[in-house]
Amino acid sequence: MTAAARSRYSTGAMIFHWLIAIAVITNWRLVEAAEHASKVDQAYWMGHHRALGITILVLTLARLAWRLTHPVPPISTTVPQWQRVLARTTHILFYVLLIGLPLGGWLAGSYLNFGVNVWGVFTVPALPVGNSPEMGKTIIGFHKTGGEILIYLVGLHLLGALKHTFWDKDGTLFKMLPFGTVKS
Repeated sequence: MTAAARSRYSTGAMIFHWLIAIAVITNWRLVEAAEHASKVDQAYWMGHHRALGITILVLTLARLAWRLTHPVPPISTTVPQWQRVLARTTHILFYVLLIGLPLGGWLAGSYLNFGVNVWGVFTVPALPVGNSPEMGKTIIGFHKTGGEILIYLVGLHLLGALKHTFWDKDGTLFKMLPFGTVKS
């Protein structure tokens, strides 16, 4: 593997990253649309939100498997230790939320006695937890809070990538793109 190739994420990692990023932002917008919609339209938007949530879960598990089997480019030695720790912590929180939020949403729906229809292709059945609307609503509250934290993390991640690329001029953003210059 060349030094240039080691300085970038693999093509598979890039594809997973951008698909999940687009899906997360889309899912956030879907739930925002549902919150401002009529009761009939809420069901429509939330159906897409739940289906995309299951898709995000599958993509994240696949990305995690990919990451465990493909080397990750190292963070530049010029990056201060506190920024390295922040980057690592942010990535761990991303994985926790990208797995935990869909599972939490599925669990909440299960307490409300419904599975997840994934765009008419298949249905993920409700978990066998019994009917408990109160528990379902409680979990949805945690789910919403986790979703807000995820959006803030996306903003932090984006700001960090832009700061490193345009302020520090180290090309960090280009580690996750197939073009541009990454400084070693």
